[in-house]
This record gives sequence, structure tokens and C-alpha cells, in this order.
Amino acid sequence: MSDLERLHRIKYMIQARKCVPIQDFLEELEISKATFKRDLEYLRDRMNASIIFDRSEGGYRFDKPNSGEKIELPGLWFSEKEVTALVLMQHLLSGLDKGGLIEPHIAPLTSIIDGILGQSNTPAKELRKRLKVFGMSSRKSSIESFEEVGNALLTRKRLHITYYARGKDETTEREISPQRLIFYRDNWYLDAYCHLRNDLRSFAVDCIGKVIITNIKADEISEKQLHEHFAESYGIFSGKAIQRCKLKFSPEKARWVSAETWHGQQVGTFDKEGNYLLEFDYNQDPELVMDILKHGAGVEVLAPASLRKRVQDELLKALSNY
Repeated sequence: MSDLERLHRIKYMIQARKCVPIQDFLEELEISKATFKRDLEYLRDRMNASIIFDRSEGGYRFDKPNSGEKIELPGLWFSEKEVTALVLMQHLLSGLDKGGLIEPHIAPLTSIIDGILGQSNTPAKELRKRLKVFGMSSRKSSIESFEEVGNALLTRKRLHITYYARGKDETTEREISPQRLIFYRDNWYLDAYCHLRNDLRSFAVDCIGKVIITNIKADEISEKQLHEHFAESYGIFSGKAIQRCKLKFSPEKARWVSAETWHGQQVGTFDKEGNYLLEFDYNQDPELVMDILKHGAGVEVLAPASLRKRVQDELLKALSNY
């Protein structure tokens, strides 16, 4: 029996029998008194298990009735390698969330994970020191707004919000039915049905101002409708796809682009010269134009003509500013 399995057994023996004499632990787990004392100290100090010795009953029990039901000791289900993976995952989430929205909620996990790794040869702090995550385009958002949005998502209630649209430089009041939260390009977005526009919209969480959870039940949009509106086109602000984009990347750029996913239903092929031809559907082009321009002379827009002209105009505009 591994150390983790034994700790798990101690917890459930007390949970099942309410009060357990030390001799029962020693016999059933086949351990010494010293090992039991060490395990007990670990459960108390690292897992916050309120286990006490009751002299009147002659055994160990939880300090408060039913408190054992709240101590799930989730880490005890994992091997040390799996817990190491948890450390990396937790640190990765913290690093991605540069806006600071979910960090306060996952921070308590850090102490628990560190406790589980306490008997490992790979300290959690050492792992975190050697993993760096950079979010280059994250924007600061309100934790209060984020929590209200999350609450409405779970309780399936409509939200009354004020929303600042950067493109139009205007603020509007809207009532929306939240559908799902999206973490996209280092920022949070809310997919919702907008009752002002009578259509599906994506709202940048950092642009949501005042938030009020109403008592009105949120309208439910099917997964099929959400997919058709948000997933068939390019980018997050797309809408239903109405155009087909065709791009040709040079052999040099192809080494990177051919391994990337620009769209869930993209089609990519190589021609005889080693150029990479990429096709996918889209609706709006601002985000697409931005990604095309990143590749400079290494990409050519083959179709549609309107997208090709838009990219040319942006290049000419950039040159005129020099």
C-alpha cells in the first residue's frame, strides 16, 4: 500500500466508524505506531483534517460532527507524477490569467497541492520557478463583474449590463442571456443572447461595466445554434460564415503555419513549389486581417477580392505613417 493510499484509508476509516482506536489502524493498515503518528500529522498539517483523540471514547475522530464529509482530500487520488502535473496546470492557469480574474479562486489550491507534494522529491516551488507563461495581450478586468457573470451563468439568470464598445466608442445598456465564458487570446469573453439586438453577441468581459443579476430566467440557446454562429467562421466575433478565405504562404512561413490551427474546419494543402494553401470560412475580417499582416510578404491573399483589397489598404496605410 502506498503512502497516499494509506492516508486515504485513515480518512475513510474515521468517516465510516466515527471513532477509531489506534490499534485498529495499526492492524488493518499493517503499520507501526510511529508511521501512524507521522500520517496523522500530515493529515492535520497539510490537509487541514480536524482529527482529534477522544479520551472518553478511546479513539480518533473528527473534531466536529460530519466534518469528515467536507474533507475530500482530492490529492490522495493521484500519484506523485500526477500531482506534479497538477502543479504545472495550476501555475499555467495562473500565468494565463494575467487579468487576475480567476487567480483569487484557484489560489487556495496552491497550499493544498504544496501539501500533497510535501513528501515528494520535486518541490512545487522549484517547478513553478522553472515554468514561465507570458500573456502578451491580456487586459485588466473587474473581478466583481467576472463573479457576477459566472453566478448568472450557473443560476441561468439574465444580466442587465452597461457595455463599452471600443470600436464605436460608445456605451450602451443591455439585457443579455449569458450562454458561456470563453478565454481567447489571453482575455475573457462572454457569449450571450443580446435582447437589445435580438441576436447572439460576444462581449469582452473587461468592457462590461455595471452588472445586475435579474430575476428573469435566461433564454437557452442550443449548442447547435452557438456552434453555427460562433464556431463556423474565423475568430471569435464572427457570426455565421458567409465568405471563403484562401491564403498562400511561402515555403518558409509554411513551416510554422502548416502546424497551426486557424479554423476548426480549415483545409490545408501544399503545392509543387512548397507553398502552403490554407482555406476556411469567415464572416467579419478585422481579426483575420490582423493575423494575415503578421506574416508580411510571406503570405498572399488569393480570395476573396474584398479581403485582398482590405489587406492592401492596411499595408498602404501603415506605409503612409512612416
